Amino acid sequence: MDRRAERESDGLIIEGKNAVQEAVESGREIDKILFASGSHKTVGHIISEARKKGIAVLETDKHKLDRMSETGAHQGIIAMCAAARYASMEDILALAASRGEKPLVILCDGITDPHNLGAIIRSAEISGAHGVVIPRRRSAGLNAACAKAAAGALEHLPVAKCQNTQQAVEFFKENGLFVYAADMGGRTMYDTDLTGPSCIVIGSEGEGVSRWVRQNCDAAISIPQKGMIQSLNASNAAAVLLYEAYRQRI
Repeated sequence: MDRRAERESDGLIIEGKNAVQEAVESGREIDKILFASGSHKTVGHIISEARKKGIAVLETDKHKLDRMSETGAHQGIIAMCAAARYASMEDILALAASRGEKPLVILCDGITDPHNLGAIIRSAEISGAHGVVIPRRRSAGLNAACAKAAAGALEHLPVAKCQNTQQAVEFFKENGLFVYAADMGGRTMYDTDLTGPSCIVIGSEGEGVSRWVRQNCDAAISIPQKGMIQSLNASNAAAVLLYEAYRQRI
């Protein structure tokens, strides 16, 4: 197997019109498609089909595609493919039910660093959570960097994609989960009951949980701090909250 084929099977990139079109039509897990500005005439039909299937499609500079390409023949379009198959939010709840446990879910809101996402997935799996949910846009995907940081957790933990974070909040609330926003202004985790069906929303390091999501969560939860800096990074915060949930549940 040549290097390009290895990269594609590992869930990195697919280049060129025919290869990307085949990936879209076959239902392969694609995180996003990048196409060069001015190439609508030649790849417009692929873009249209991808958008119908809910795949994120982004216009970018041709020079960026040139830098990404290994073949030198990307023809103005590259697909970034997932390193693992995405589950559904229903799959996450089904896993909890199959274990006879109350669901524990991490919902990522604006986690764009794949290393952070991978670390969150790793912590979620090892602490006994039932799944991680990411939005289709404004989020890292299950690429090779994420898979490496997850250190094998992708083989055991469902990761689902939602249309947006708001949809996921509504879904979990409708299914009986109490949704917490990780926020410095919330009640401390030691004073919060995490033994019931729970979804914890982890926001981006720069902005935290987005305003709409924060307003529509059932409550906010915080990590006690003693030092001078403002907060932990997103993956560390997720790990601390997950292990407090684990401690309470045992």
